[in-house]
Amino acid sequence: MISASFRLTHRPAFQSFRLACLFGIALAAMFVSGCGGGNGSGSTLSGNTSVVVLVSSTANDQISQLYLTLASLTLTSQSGKTITVFSTPQNAELMHLNGTAEPLATVMVPQDVYTSATAAFEFAEPSNAPLCVGQNTAAEENLFNRQIQLSLNPTVSVPSPITVTGAAMGLALDLAVVPVQPFNCTFTSGTNSVAATFSLTPVTIAASPTSSTNGKASSLRGLINIVTANGVSFSVAGADGPSWQVSTGSNTVFQGITGASELAAGIPVDMDVAIQMDGSLLASRVAVYDPNPANLTISSGPLVERPASVPVVLAIGVEGQGLIPTDVMENFSFGTTTFQISGQLTNLQSLPFPVSFNASNMVPGQNILFSTHALSVQGGPAYTPATTATLVPQTINGTVSTVSMSGGFTTYTVTLAPYDLFPDFATQPGQTALLSNPNTIIVYADSNTQLLNSKPIAAGSIIRFNGLVFNDNGTLSMDCAQINDGVAE
Repeated sequence: MISASFRLTHRPAFQSFRLACLFGIALAAMFVSGCGGGNGSGSTLSGNTSVVVLVSSTANDQISQLYLTLASLTLTSQSGKTITVFSTPQNAELMHLNGTAEPLATVMVPQDVYTSATAAFEFAEPSNAPLCVGQNTAAEENLFNRQIQLSLNPTVSVPSPITVTGAAMGLALDLAVVPVQPFNCTFTSGTNSVAATFSLTPVTIAASPTSSTNGKASSLRGLINIVTANGVSFSVAGADGPSWQVSTGSNTVFQGITGASELAAGIPVDMDVAIQMDGSLLASRVAVYDPNPANLTISSGPLVERPASVPVVLAIGVEGQGLIPTDVMENFSFGTTTFQISGQLTNLQSLPFPVSFNASNMVPGQNILFSTHALSVQGGPAYTPATTATLVPQTINGTVSTVSMSGGFTTYTVTLAPYDLFPDFATQPGQTALLSNPNTIIVYADSNTQLLNSKPIAAGSIIRFNGLVFNDNGTLSMDCAQINDGVAE
């Protein structure tokens, strides 16, 4: 394990090596007798099914970035047959998918009942090791800390037999991350080990998907590669590695542009897609926050610093692509920046507080998508100019203290762990404190919020909330898109 601690303002050239982990766990088959198929429906399993492999994660807020390469995936049927789902390495960043999911690959899989899985994962060290970010108040600096490793004996489980049948379905590969205690992001010696468990479960595609549990994927970000002549379909290179072939339809909502005819190679998109009954991807929303592809670089991740003396921010490049290597580009000046809010949530005007995101009220911890057309990384006093800064959804993990109502919204008062970026970076040397209580966030959920939690929410519940986080005159407030069960803090 290579250990290294870096200041946030600099990342040296990394050496990389591959750590391949082959693992699999065979579960006892739960057989249901049927006519030749064993799928319990009396139908014969034959032919192939279009399977969309989705990746997601389940984690608290201790880790900010985790890139993973899924080198291969195989399935073993109840009769012992083994099939290779894919053998071409697939890349993804897992922490921005906490509670959500993105398509990794679409493959044809023989119809059968599968009871175990084997996968090979690769990690590049130290550049793609799990990343935590913390504030070293004694040294008055922010740290990238990659003195973290995934445990060397991860497991993959198939909680129940997976019946592959029909024209199309999904397979969800979820990474459950449970840091081993004690956990301190600003440590300067030693290595923290992160326990990781992968689970593989089926996803039944709904005719009109509403969440990742039935075929919807939200906030997919990347650069367009190819657009068909009529603009009806296009391919996107995802910011964290996957590639997607997407089509548009009469109900596709376009934001920032008037329609599909304005899509072109090199343009960055933020989109929501629905897996169709044949396994293809249909865009329900396509947003373009910066329509100029010339010399473009995009970078998204949480803000960690906002000095009071100069118009510069420091952000973690969790996802990024374009002209400038985003692993070294985190200092943005915003003197002429256009500030925007993601159009993923459409109820902003209904919230019981005034919605605002601008240079004066952005705070460390908010998830922001930056774009720039600079030709290279620039340092002070000019820094790299941000053309756009767009507030985008993020996931928080916290403990609910109270539940109440406000207008048409259910409100949850949530206490964040001390290591969460909001409380950790709220007070810094040379910065104006913008939050009155950075340890607390008020979450607003309405009838459009996807409720994926397994138990009713009450005081003491640990919950993950996904949505847009605003600074409401010193109070953190979230417009919530989705609720999931939380992870121990």
